[in-house]
Order: sequence, then C-alpha cells, then structure tokens
Amino acid sequence: MKQTVCLIGKPNVGKSTIFNRLIRENKSIVLDTPGVTRDRIYGDVFYKNKAFLLIDTGGIEDGSDNWNKEILIQATLAIDEADVIVFIVDGKEEISSSDIKIRNILMKTNKKVIVAVNKVDNEKRQEDIYNFYELGFSTVLPISASHNLGFTELLEAITEDFKEQEEEEDNRLKFCFIGRPNVGKSSLINALLNEERVIVSDIAGTTRDATDTPFTYQGKEYIVIDTAGMRKKGRIYENIEKYSLLRSLKAIDRSDVCVLVINAEEGIIEHDKHILSYALDAGKGIVIAVNKWDTITNPDQEIKNWKKNLESHFMFASFANVVFLSAKTKKRMHTLMPAILLSFENNRKEIKTSDLNNVIIDAVTMHEPPSYKGKRLKIYFASQVDNKPPKFELKVNSKGLVHFSYARYLENKIRENFGFSGTPIVLKFKNKKED
Repeated sequence: MKQTVCLIGKPNVGKSTIFNRLIRENKSIVLDTPGVTRDRIYGDVFYKNKAFLLIDTGGIEDGSDNWNKEILIQATLAIDEADVIVFIVDGKEEISSSDIKIRNILMKTNKKVIVAVNKVDNEKRQEDIYNFYELGFSTVLPISASHNLGFTELLEAITEDFKEQEEEEDNRLKFCFIGRPNVGKSSLINALLNEERVIVSDIAGTTRDATDTPFTYQGKEYIVIDTAGMRKKGRIYENIEKYSLLRSLKAIDRSDVCVLVINAEEGIIEHDKHILSYALDAGKGIVIAVNKWDTITNPDQEIKNWKKNLESHFMFASFANVVFLSAKTKKRMHTLMPAILLSFENNRKEIKTSDLNNVIIDAVTMHEPPSYKGKRLKIYFASQVDNKPPKFELKVNSKGLVHFSYARYLENKIRENFGFSGTPIVLKFKNKKED
C-alpha cells in the first residue's frame, strides 16, 4: 500500500513546479479526453522501488481576509491523510507570517515534516537556508524547482522510512464504491453484504478510516473497500464535496474495479465526471451504478432516458458497465456483481497478436487514415504490451500523422471485435525505427 505525501506552503513558493518535478516518472494513465476537467491534485511518484501518492494543495496565506475556505479545507484534508508533509518555503525571502501560521498547524500533527527551501540555486542561498531551522523542524533541505536541483536528496528524505513495493500475494478481486456524499455508497455495501449473508470478517484496512470487508459470492471470496464512512469531525468536511475525493484516492489505488455511484433522484452533475476521471487515470475497471432506482416511477422508460444521459455526459467512458439498482429495496442488486466481474476480466484480458493485427488490417482497409501534407499514416504492426488496463502498441511510419479521431476509430474497432466493456484501453503509437 502506497504511503501519502502532501505539499504545503504559502502561494508562489513553487509548489506546482515541485509537484510536476516529483511526478515526472508518473506511470498512471492520463486520458486527454474532451469533457473531463482535471483539476489535478494528486499524482503517483516512483523512486528506487518505492512508491507514494503525492497530494498538492493551494497556497495558504495569513490574514482572515486572504484565507480561502476551500483551500484551507483541502490543505487540512491533505495533512490529515499524509504520512509525510513537505513544507515548502521561499529561499529568496525571510520567514513570513504565513510560514509561521503553517508551521503552527504542522506542529500539532506529530507527523514527519520536511522543510524544502525552494529557489536555492547558488552557494550564497544555500548558506541562507539555516535561517529556516527557526521554524522548528529538524530536516531542512535546499532545492531549486526551476533548475531541478536537490530533488534526489528530497526524495531520499521522503522515502527513507518507506518500504519497497512488494508483489501483493492477495489475488482476491478488490473493488470500491466512489462518488459524491449521500449517493448511497454505504447502503450499497450493506445491501451487498446482506444479500450474500456471508461476511468473513471486518478487517481494518491500511487506508485511514476505511475497512476491507471480505465476502463470498458464488463460492469465491472478494473484498469490498468501504470509503463511505471516511468522515472527519465537523461539518466543514461534509459540506465541501469536491475534496471528498482525497479520502477515496488510496481506495482507488488499491482496487481492481471502481464503482461510481450516482443518485437517481439528483441526476448527473459535473463532479460525477471529475470523480470518475480519477479511476480512469488509474486504469481501473469501471462500473456506473445508478442507485435509488426505487424512487423512479416509470423505470422501463427511465432506463432508456438514463442510458442516453449517461452516453451524453460520459462520452469519455462510454465503455463503462452500467447497472440500475436500489440499495434500499435491493431491487436489481443481482446485476451489480456480474458487472464488476466483467469489468475485472476485461481489464486483464490479453489478445493474440495475430488476431489483433487482423482487426487493424481490416480497420485500415475499411477506412484509410487521412493524409496530411501529402503524407499518410501507415500501420506496420500491432501488439498488446500490457494489461490492467490493456495497452496496445502500434508501429507506424510517423506517429505525428496520428489524428485523435483516427486513434479513437481504431480503439472502437478493437472494442467491437474483442469486447473490453468496463475497462479503459490504451493505444500507443511508436515510429518503426524507435527502440
């Protein structure tokens, strides 16, 4: 299980640049897809066989007029979730009242805090970093985000107590419910467990305030990760649903399949898309569960309307498996596990190279790539190079000739022939002469 690290500091100290430097080896999937807004606040970092989840936060300023409530909430959530906190300060400035304010917050956490003094790009400034020991933390490191200096030392300090990533021996399918507050995530878990009536035990999970609950379905054991109960004290957390996502990131990371829960009474809102994008970025199997279906008066007609709505709002995830159910009455609950299992199987599916190339050849024959400045894309060979999610590599004459619409066309042809419902797939184009 990955540890969590958060970046904290006042505005304009270089947090975003540091964040981008640290996630430069990010192996998670990034889908440049229209219709999904990515206000990215986290990323995966890999360093010397160690991995951690990095959370970025907005700049915190002193003074009541300048304190943005949402930024404070985001920062507080990130601090609560973090195992290590990187406190970023500006090496070109003296310690400010905002730095002192943040220091006072961090002192109360009893967590490991590393002070990263940014914008230290010469020997004179390296001498000045000793002033920042006045903040009261034992680890103070000089870095320069703009010149990429000091990051090896920073990563060593962050990960010195982290364990190396080991192969997970537990091969049971793990899935979690994600979604906005009050859409019925907890109720769905209770209905699922009650329906099966076989709860092995409640095991405290490695994610803070989450539980991993094993249960048996058709003779096999599965694990549902409950993030719905992850509430902090005070209504301040409950009222800002945007940052409820922070409390689900580790659960998404540890899951094989993510079930996005939508409230049938409320309909689809923009934030539902935002939440789903995180599961897609992580390459997980996807199920969309429309809950509270018992409140719908004309279910047969409404299913048709909902399918059109889902297709319109989730064009970037049109492959998702969709179920309509009610946790309260348990109506259509029997559709949930088959959808999860199908997403899981397709997320791990492997295709024969010969079969894949036959499909690509047929696709190109039916619809040639458009020419650009007198040149036309040629596809020489295709192969599947990975799964979880399935990744395909296509050797071409020039990857600069690949238009987004043609890549989507090829993806659709692969899906038509091999299925892959419930999982993202990745197409990577490489020039023939590339290693």
